[in-house]
Amino acid sequence: MFVHKVWEEQELSKISNIKMPFPMISDLNGAIGRKYNVYDENLKLNLRGTFIIDPEGVIQAAEIMSAGAGRSLPEIIRKVQAVQHVKCTNGREVTPVNWEPGKQVLEPSPELAGNVWTVWKK
Repeated sequence: MFVHKVWEEQELSKISNIKMPFPMISDLNGAIGRKYNVYDENLKLNLRGTFIIDPEGVIQAAEIMSAGAGRSLPEIIRKVQAVQHVKCTNGREVTPVNWEPGKQVLEPSPELAGNVWTVWKK
């Protein structure tokens, strides 16, 4: 947790203008990583796993990166916002590729299948 604190305060704040809006967790013994299948037994460390878990405990999105590969904080936040939007509309609206808050959403229907490109305006 101390490494995360220093990383957020001394590194992330200088790399990005985005404040980390959620906590990172520390998993020194790999117990959590093993449960999510991201613990590398040979390296004795967790791969970089990002999991978006809803209030009911259901994983809504997951991304696993190798230990040396960086992630995109704006993309993680965008994914959280997309998951929240779909949840708030009870699935009546879904978010297309590259969706951002305020942009067009889609209303799932049998007619939409195979016709997304005709209604989705970039």
